[in-house]
Amino acid sequence: MFDAAVTPAVDEDEAALATPFVKCLVRLIRAQDANGAWEGKPDADLLRDFIISRDQRRAMPIIGDPDPDVLWRLDKFYAAVGLAIEERCGLMASPMMEISHEGFGRVLLTAGRLVVLSRTVRDVHRFGFETLWKLAAAGTKLAGDAIAAIEAYPDVARA
Repeated sequence: MFDAAVTPAVDEDEAALATPFVKCLVRLIRAQDANGAWEGKPDADLLRDFIISRDQRRAMPIIGDPDPDVLWRLDKFYAAVGLAIEERCGLMASPMMEISHEGFGRVLLTAGRLVVLSRTVRDVHRFGFETLWKLAAAGTKLAGDAIAAIEAYPDVARA
């Protein structure tokens, strides 16, 4: 009976790790490993910092300055969205972020002259997802929405 309770979460994590977006994110993280410290670590361990439970989020102050590690994770997340877009449609999508020292700002992804993603970010110091599946779903949705914009305006995106 104990195995039945654990299996759905494990299967969900394995399914999340198999998504193209999460594979892009893991590749980007591994590319940053200049000294080989993460070489033997499983992918789920590399993504552990992206997972923040509701209780952990509640324990964080409402207002706070983002830590450099959080900004790095935010940058890698949106870079992975851009890479997923590039893999699916062949156009390079470049992320641009402007984040204040208080953790508020904007993220843009452009493909050619087309802005394919524009998001206001706030509470960056609380950036994270409850599960690996929610991480995969969020990245996949952002990449899918951006690709829909590219397909709607292909001439602008290829300009």
